[in-house]
Amino acid sequence: MTPVLSAQSLRCERDERLLFDRLDLSLMPGDILHLTGPNGSGKTTLLRALVGLGQAVEGHIQWFDGQVQSNEKIWYIGHRPGVTLLQSPLENLRYALALRGLERNESSLFEALEHVGLRGYEDVPSRQLSAGQQRRVALARLFLDTPSISVWVLDEPLTALDDKAVELLKARIQAFAAAGGSVLMTSHHGMSGDAVRTLALGGAE
Repeated sequence: MTPVLSAQSLRCERDERLLFDRLDLSLMPGDILHLTGPNGSGKTTLLRALVGLGQAVEGHIQWFDGQVQSNEKIWYIGHRPGVTLLQSPLENLRYALALRGLERNESSLFEALEHVGLRGYEDVPSRQLSAGQQRRVALARLFLDTPSISVWVLDEPLTALDDKAVELLKARIQAFAAAGGSVLMTSHHGMSGDAVRTLALGGAE
């Protein structure tokens, strides 16, 4: 089976401090690769570098068919929710799909927002939502039916969620992997299951 992502000998320094060196990782279909480590260990830097954002790293990164990045197949949700504040949650989902040329089913948009606890907020401008609610708008993308998206790269997706929402999102991540999707994520919450592999980064606070 061909890896979705293969990276070798990654090295990154920031402010003259070594974050990671000689780091190898791979991601296969059905994998959930959980990056762990203290704050400052380079988890966010690594995720952003892997999807072609932010600081470049030394080493070799290959997605899919040899392209450094294949963003049309990846949902990336970072620390910041990436929500357009002048748009409503519903408009944000429509926009996210339109950017990728993906078809939309209006009823599925409402269902996705309901899954993340935003029923009744569909048409409220996102600037009027709390930071936690804005994050839920971004996470609602993970509850859409998007067969062309085969990889989720998620930076602390479980932050600012209540216990019920955490368990719901964990179950959704597990279901995505069970269907052949691949997940690369950071989280201070534990992840369990046969599909979960853990990669610990060092570093200091």
